[in-house]
Formats: sequence, C-alpha cells, structure tokens
Amino acid sequence: MEKVEEKGAAYGREDYTQDGTVDLQGRPVFRSNTGRWRACSFIVGYEVFERMAYYGIASNLVVYLTTKLHEGTVTSSNNVTNWVGTVWMTPLLGAYIADAHLGRYWTFVIASAIYLVGMSLLTLAVSLPALRPPSCDHGIKLEDCERRASPFQVGIFYCGLYIIALGTGGTKPNISTMGADQFDEFEPKERIQKLSFFNWWMFSIFFGTLFSNTILIYIQDNVGWALGYGLPTIGLALSILVFLVGTRFYRHKLPSESPFSRIAHVLVAFIRKWRVPVPDDPKELHELSLEEYTNSEKFRIDHSPSLGFLDKAAVKSGPTSPWILCPVTQVEETKQMIKMVPILIATFLPSMMLAQGGTLFVKQGITLDRSIGPHFDIPPACLSAFVTIFMLISLVLYDRYFVPAVQKYTKNPRGITLLQRLGIGLVFHIIILMTAFFAERRRLSVIQENKLFGKRDTVPLTIFILLPQFALAGIADTFVEVAKIEFFYDQAPQGMKSLGTSYFTTSLGIGSFLSSFLLSTVADFTKKHAKRGWILDNLNISHLDYYYLFLASLSFLNLLFFLLVSKYYVYNADARESKGDFAVETLPSKTSAQDLKDASNSLYL
Repeated sequence: MEKVEEKGAAYGREDYTQDGTVDLQGRPVFRSNTGRWRACSFIVGYEVFERMAYYGIASNLVVYLTTKLHEGTVTSSNNVTNWVGTVWMTPLLGAYIADAHLGRYWTFVIASAIYLVGMSLLTLAVSLPALRPPSCDHGIKLEDCERRASPFQVGIFYCGLYIIALGTGGTKPNISTMGADQFDEFEPKERIQKLSFFNWWMFSIFFGTLFSNTILIYIQDNVGWALGYGLPTIGLALSILVFLVGTRFYRHKLPSESPFSRIAHVLVAFIRKWRVPVPDDPKELHELSLEEYTNSEKFRIDHSPSLGFLDKAAVKSGPTSPWILCPVTQVEETKQMIKMVPILIATFLPSMMLAQGGTLFVKQGITLDRSIGPHFDIPPACLSAFVTIFMLISLVLYDRYFVPAVQKYTKNPRGITLLQRLGIGLVFHIIILMTAFFAERRRLSVIQENKLFGKRDTVPLTIFILLPQFALAGIADTFVEVAKIEFFYDQAPQGMKSLGTSYFTTSLGIGSFLSSFLLSTVADFTKKHAKRGWILDNLNISHLDYYYLFLASLSFLNLLFFLLVSKYYVYNADARESKGDFAVETLPSKTSAQDLKDASNSLYL
C-alpha cells in the first residue's frame, strides 16, 4: 500500500499519526498523547466487563431454557445456537453503519445503550413475579411439574435476548477494530505492538468469561437467576462507563463510502464489461491521482495480479459512471474482501464445533456425578471455565515463549503465519471431537452396566471425565479464534476494517445456525431411520457418541478444504517477511528489518 501525504504534515508537525486517524472533531491527532496501550487499556477494560455480561447469559442459557422454560434437548440447544447465531450475524449491519455513516465510536456508543436495555429487560424477566415463569412446588420433580411459563412471559424473555443481539451488532465489529486502530502501522514500534494486540484482546475476553463461567453460573444455579442476571447487567453498565472514560485518548478513523456499495460498483462494472480485454500494462487502468487520495485522506493501493478478471472494472472504455468504471484502488479493495471468502467458508464448521461447548457438552454434564465433597455440586456449565483457563495459559505461553522461539527460524514477526496458526487449531478441533466421542462411549458403558436408563438418572461417573474436551477447546481457541479475528482484520483494506472484522463474527454466526440445522436434521433423520435416535431428550438412551464421530469426520473433510484454499491464498503484500506465506504491506519508509527487530525487543521489555 502506498502511503500518501497526510494532514499532519500540512500542519508542520512531525508527531502526528501517519495512518489518517483523527480525534472526535476530525482533527489530526498527536501520536504522543493518544492511542497505543494507554487508549487500549480502556478498550480492553470494557471487554473484560462486557464478556462477563454476555457469557453470564450465554454460558448457562441452555440450563435456564431446560429447567425454567421446560424445553427439550434439541429445542433448547437450537434456541441457544439460533440466538448466538443472531448475536454474531448482526455485526454485518453494525459494520456497515460504522464504515459508511456514524464511524466506529458513535456506532458503538449507540449500540451499547441498546445492549444495556436488552440486559435490563432480561433481568426483569427472571426477577419480577409477573414476568418470570412460575415455580414448581417444593419436592416436585421437574418432569412432573405442570406449571409452565405463559406465552407472554416467554415472549418477554426472548425479546430481551434479541434486543441484546441487536445491541451486540454495533459493539462487536467496532470495539476490537477501534483497539487495533490505536496503533499506527507507519510507526515501527506501534506496528509490532499491534501484532500482539489481538492476543491480549482475546486474553481480556476470556478473563471476563472466566468470572462468568465460575461465579455467575454458581450464583444462577444455587442462589437465583435474578441475582445471576442482575450482576452481568451491572457489569455491562460498568464496562460502558470504562469505555467512555477513555474517550479523549482514542484515535478514530473517519467513515467513508459504504464498503458494500464500493464492492457492488466493482462487481457490476466487471459484469457489464466482461467482454472487454484487460491491457497488459496495469498503468493503463483507471486510477485516481495521489492528490485526490491526499485530499480525501485515503490510501492508494497498487495493482496486484490476483483475481485479475476483476481488473475489467478499471478498464477505460468510454462512460465514467461509478457503475461502469472504477479506480484500481477500489478494485483492489474488492479483491481483498473477495479472496478471503474461501477462508471464511472454511471457518464455518469450526465455529459450529464451538456451539457444542455451550449446549451438548453441558447437557452431558447434567447427567453425571457433579459432587465435589459431601456438600458441593459443581454446576455443569462451570466446566466452560476450563476452556477459559486453558486458553489463558496457552495464550500467554504462545505469545511469550512460542513466538520468540519460532521467530528465530521463520523470521516472521508473528512466529508462524496466520493461516498456519488457524490450521493447527483445526487439527485440535478434530482431536476435541474424538475426545468427546470416547468420553461419551465411557458414559454410555457405565449406563449399560448400571441399567440407568431413566431421563433423570445420575450416572455414577465423575463430571470431570469431560474435562479433557473442555481443556483442549481452550487450547484450540488460542490458535483458531485469535488467528481468525487477526486474519480478517489484517487482510481487509483500510476503509473496510469493520467489514473485515464482521467476517469473524459472521463465521461464528453461520456456525451457530449450522449447528442448529445439523442437530435438528440428524435428530429427525436418526429417529426415522435408526433403531433409536442419536439425540433424544433422554441422553441416557441417546447416542451422542455417533454424533461426535460424525462431526469429527466433517471436521477432517473441512481441514482438507482449508489446506487447499490456504495453499492458493495470496497475502496483501509486495514484500515477504519470511519464506512462508506471511507477508505485510510495505511501508513507504521501507522500514528495515533491524527497525522491526528493535521495536519487537522493546515490546517484550
């Protein structure tokens, strides 16, 4: 990417940021008193409390739907994954609003208010006698209870959930992008610091999640849902306050034309001129002058040979309408977004696997012996805490030890490439599903030995038999989830960073919907065509082991697909940092390897 002269230089000051960032009033900002880790500390602080709020609802939601709303295995699991899918899909709308209209800051602030309204309504829905489901009399088993929530009470509960989903649509794609925007890629030290930002971003997420998966879940199961949902609501209010306190330190990217319309212009122009030949010399293609990019505070992207057929949109052939003729930079932006789509598709199945941790894995735990000592039973959803714990440990080990060690051989600032990191995580996912398969086989064998086929029978097998699959899921997240969000942000063009980040959320959203579809399909098909259905309300006569083996087979096929598409993926760069497939955009100052090394060393001091 070619850096053009920015406004800061016009002011005659050398300390202005060089990446086009401004303050809330649109004025150039000084590097010395804005951005970097000082600004990120408020953003990361927000994320700790917000994740506590979100996972305070999400982690134990399947238990609430089962015990309070009396939903079955497939229904409750699908309602959870459908809601989670919506949570992760609405960021497409939030990214569009941020990139094209309001900017990231104001989109985030407005969406946070909506988010808080949803959390407050949900808390009222489990607290007020008129809104919460009626309780069963003492001593009556859940399956024998005749009292059910009214349609109005169920409607209020789900209304709160989906208002939360709408609010997160504006917060999720913008908060992490704002964090990354606090580092100027045209300053060597900040550029190296940015490489670690997403690692510590995920660290903050899972730190907040750890509190939810332990303290909040215990409160919900043993004290009450009113307090268990009230605390996350207070946590969300605190997180918004923390974010607002740091406002004066933030760097902002100005909104520009809608990324969707820019992409549409290129695609329509290509289709209308698909018979037009592309000249051999890229300099003959239509491009704006450096002065025009300077005045609009945008970056010009040099022509690249990838997806060359789209170059037809930049061929000069008469009319100059934006639907017929597009500049090279706009074509290159479209290329960068389109060529990530195969990688995005390869992440759908891993995202579907994540949904099992909050649904079927928890359902398994309900059937097992949860006692720790004579007076304490661990809530089944608390096993999710081990995902967090092992993710935190492995993330620190990865960033502090693995990356510096591997850098010596790969000469790559990240240690290994983003796609290599993602691929390792996909292998872990196969191992997780096979581990879950063997754990379920063991659970079913104990059921057979003890003839415990009742829906509410407790299997005399410790719940910690599920620990390995939760622990491995935490390690896998260090590779898959961090690599996904960094890859989609890093490879998106400057004017479409929020849209790039929404690729990450879209992956999780489609994965959740895919989980609902696959679970329902397999459950219905096996009920009709197998001796006994694989996934029944009574897990003690189900065959989740077959389902896990089926998912492992799909994951293996998906790994092969990922290896194929990643082999042909070309990073957005002219110069390569290593012999691998990692590359970064060349800085205009031609930053030397020694500059990057010095900045990297200072980061770890």
